[in-house]
Amino acid sequence: MWEQIRSNQTGSAILVVWMGALLLLVGYFLGLYFFDSGIGGLIFALILWVIMSLVAYFQGDSILLAMSRARKISHDDHPRLYNIAEEMKIASGLEAMPSIYIIDDPAMNAFATGRDPKKASVTVTSGLLQKLNRDELQGVVGHEMAHIKNRDVLLMAMCSVLLGTIVLLAWYASRVMIFGGMGRTRRSSSSGGGGLGQIIIIVAALALIILAPIMAQLIYFSISRKREYLADASSALYTRYPEGLASALEKLAASTNQLKSANKATAPMYIINPFRKRGMAASDLTSTHPPISERVRILRSMAGASFADYDTSYRKARGTSKVLISAAAVTAAGALTLRAPQPPAAEKLEEVQRARETSNLMWNLNKYNTITCACGTKLRLPPSFKLPQLRCPHCGRINTV
Repeated sequence: MWEQIRSNQTGSAILVVWMGALLLLVGYFLGLYFFDSGIGGLIFALILWVIMSLVAYFQGDSILLAMSRARKISHDDHPRLYNIAEEMKIASGLEAMPSIYIIDDPAMNAFATGRDPKKASVTVTSGLLQKLNRDELQGVVGHEMAHIKNRDVLLMAMCSVLLGTIVLLAWYASRVMIFGGMGRTRRSSSSGGGGLGQIIIIVAALALIILAPIMAQLIYFSISRKREYLADASSALYTRYPEGLASALEKLAASTNQLKSANKATAPMYIINPFRKRGMAASDLTSTHPPISERVRILRSMAGASFADYDTSYRKARGTSKVLISAAAVTAAGALTLRAPQPPAAEKLEEVQRARETSNLMWNLNKYNTITCACGTKLRLPPSFKLPQLRCPHCGRINTV
């Protein structure tokens, strides 16, 4: 798999350079507009690029986790999730256990981030924990572990920050040019400073500033899709049960909840595109991810759990002879048979347990106070509750807070 990882690292470097070049181009035209010197704008953009790249490398994961409103949890907070993460860490061969984070949101989604496998994290939503059974959750966590193993997480962190910088700079510059450009042009014309040249610069700069964020997103998404297929293949290999991830993807796609903390810069990080029309299921038509139905079809047509099986299913589903996974990676992984799913009886029992685990986790994270009445009723009180006593709604007893 090291050949595939090296290929990913090379692609990541090229991607960051392309996005940096776009940033420099925007800076050049801003320099022409504000300072009558493209060199000044280039220097400014270059300094900004270096600063933002350093910030993305050292603090990109912290920024993305904060933007997503994710909170770190321990083994005691949710043992089942931690046990699954430990299984996938061992199966993937990661050298360190990623930190586990949760987002308090009924939408079903997950992502991984971090600078390298030694400083990485996996984040899931509370909706995902409550709705997925063990096999499905294992498939999703395996997919995110694969992003860490394949060195995708640094790319996502750096490109998210660079994309956000380009969008922010372009938005600010477009507003300044639209509202101040004509006045500047009139002043240049009246002073004999070449009004036509100024108009050309403004039009070119505006065109670039509008197109730059779109171009940056296209560059970002072009490589994001292939990485999702590779992560699906790795998850099938780690779990030896492709149906788990396939079933999870179907549930995620059918969910109508929107993820409130997602934005355009962070969207490609998630296992499924977080944007959808309100109250509607996710669509196959998305620029950030491969079609959901196609990913499910590939996983369900696998005869085994190896990279070779996934590659065969991928080529058949897409009607192409082009391989997805390198021959060296396919050979190194070897052949693996599929394992059996968990018993149906365990699924029914687990459904009640999942709801209880998730509720308890969110109450604890939000620092709710728990009072157990003598009748056995558990009363959950938010931190804002200040009354000294509380009446039990079931038995009527007065409980001291």
